[in-house]
Amino acid sequence: MTEPLIVFTKIRKAFERKVVYRNLSLDVLPGETLTVMGGSGVGKSVMLKMLIRLLDPDRGSILFHGDEVTQMKGERLRQLRQRITMLFQGAALFDSLSVGDNVAYALREHFRDTMTEKQMAKRVAWALELVDLPGIEEMRPSDLSGGMRKRVGLARSIALKPEVLLYDEPTTGLDPVNTTRINHMINGLKKAIKVTSIVVTHDMGTAYAVSDRMAMVHRGEIILQGTPDLFKSSKDPRIRDFMEGRAPEHESVEALMGG
Repeated sequence: MTEPLIVFTKIRKAFERKVVYRNLSLDVLPGETLTVMGGSGVGKSVMLKMLIRLLDPDRGSILFHGDEVTQMKGERLRQLRQRITMLFQGAALFDSLSVGDNVAYALREHFRDTMTEKQMAKRVAWALELVDLPGIEEMRPSDLSGGMRKRVGLARSIALKPEVLLYDEPTTGLDPVNTTRINHMINGLKKAIKVTSIVVTHDMGTAYAVSDRMAMVHRGEIILQGTPDLFKSSKDPRIRDFMEGRAPEHESVEALMGG
């Protein structure tokens, strides 16, 4: 049996009165694309941020290669963020920098003592080629469409040649053509750079297009994880409501607040 690469165990996370996770437990297997689904505000992005210590859980354990993430500091944390990179929902590009400098930003942070500018430029060109945007290093983010900005953000994430890629709502705000393009890129990068991926989305089309396995967050915990076929055959009304876009009429205000 394959050992998990990442393990969340009994995670609790709250922001004042809003309890995001009561008991989050989830395994991520090496080489897979795992899609985490759930409605807006259930904490999908919080999960990704806890994995790279942009946020810390109130209690529980997060393991990466068997090492406790919640205890990482200094050089160990820097190495974690080199091995696990994230495409943020809005791409998070610096408008004051060129596309090339945006993609090179993390390289300069992590490899300024070991890579020359020429080597970095070559890595930037490689990353932009992988996202089908060759030769745009001199452009500015303000010159790019929303879909292109997402792809530049993705190029910046893969420039470090990470072991794990985190996608935070990668298709939000994109038209169907660009959504399909991003889905193809998620699948293509998995093969091209042998990366493990965690995709956070509420878009069922994207989930079915990219997933080896899926996990559903509901009221602070994972209520189902498994293959897309398992989700399609599920009779759980909470799963069916989400997949078919129905708002449950029985949800109370207290439930929606995480109480």
